[in-house]
Amino acid sequence: MNVKPVGERVLIKPIKEEEVTSGGIYIPESAQKEKKEGNVVAVGTYEDGKELPVKKGDHIIYGGFQSDEMEMDGEKYLFIDFKDVLAIVEE
Repeated sequence: MNVKPVGERVLIKPIKEEEVTSGGIYIPESAQKEKKEGNVVAVGTYEDGKELPVKKGDHIIYGGFQSDEMEMDGEKYLFIDFKDVLAIVEE
């Protein structure tokens, strides 16, 4: 399936938090902090049609409290507003 966000939105695949510590202790889901990092899957555009300064494949850190979840092929994805993108992680 090919999904293209409309407007100033970004579709990301969140990076999952590790469930086991390096010492082998299991961390229950209720005790895990939500990691606010993800990989960009698709990008919308500004209202005037210009491209947003993120691209497919970018590793980003995002903030905000509002996102819309979507499940595709058994994987969880999030639509976030571009204004919630805090940084691009350059490796």
